[in-house]
Amino acid sequence: METLLRQGLTALGLPADAAPALARYGALLIETNKVMNLTAITEPADVAALHFLDSAALLTLEDFRNKSVADVGTGAGFPGLPLKVLEPTLQLTLLDALQKRITFLETVCRELGLTGVECVHGRAEAFAADRRETFDIVTSRAVANLQILAELCLPLVKVGGRFLAMKAVDSDAELEAARRAIGTLGGRVAAVRDYAIPGTQVRHRLISVEKVKKTPEKYPRTFAKIKKNPL
Repeated sequence: METLLRQGLTALGLPADAAPALARYGALLIETNKVMNLTAITEPADVAALHFLDSAALLTLEDFRNKSVADVGTGAGFPGLPLKVLEPTLQLTLLDALQKRITFLETVCRELGLTGVECVHGRAEAFAADRRETFDIVTSRAVANLQILAELCLPLVKVGGRFLAMKAVDSDAELEAARRAIGTLGGRVAAVRDYAIPGTQVRHRLISVEKVKKTPEKYPRTFAKIKKNPL
């Protein structure tokens, strides 16, 4: 895995000396996944490409230096934790609704000696009550439909910050359906960028939403209401 990571990071123009730390993270993920459902991707080469290099590609598309970043619905830590390994200056909050995932992420942070990482067990709509509009960047990867995701994530973003949604390249219809919600929540679609994962034929998409005004106080609603009546 480490060799594949070195090759992929080099192809992305990112520091290949981060490969050993990412490989250690990958080994912990694969081992823990035997007793805890963290990922359906378990082959080392696929973990390297489809988790780590996919996450790392964001650093070629947005500037994360010295930014406060929240990763909503982080799961096994993607994309947030690989971003932190590769860009140590960012301050990271990993948010997930399952405690067992948070416990795993705390273990990874200890094993890799990472500082400046906060692992939070909770739901995004509740988390927004305490940390509303406090992050420069909020990321999310394959968590929910963009209409729903926008209401969970945009309230956390500072005005002038970005919400970054990682999506499939065939997400045009999903994006169009979400534009009204994004506008209502104070956002504006700033860029839609497709990118290739090194060493694969896979292409993914990053939807970058700029926060141009404050989110109205009534959002986010409870998740039940968000899901039943998306904006």
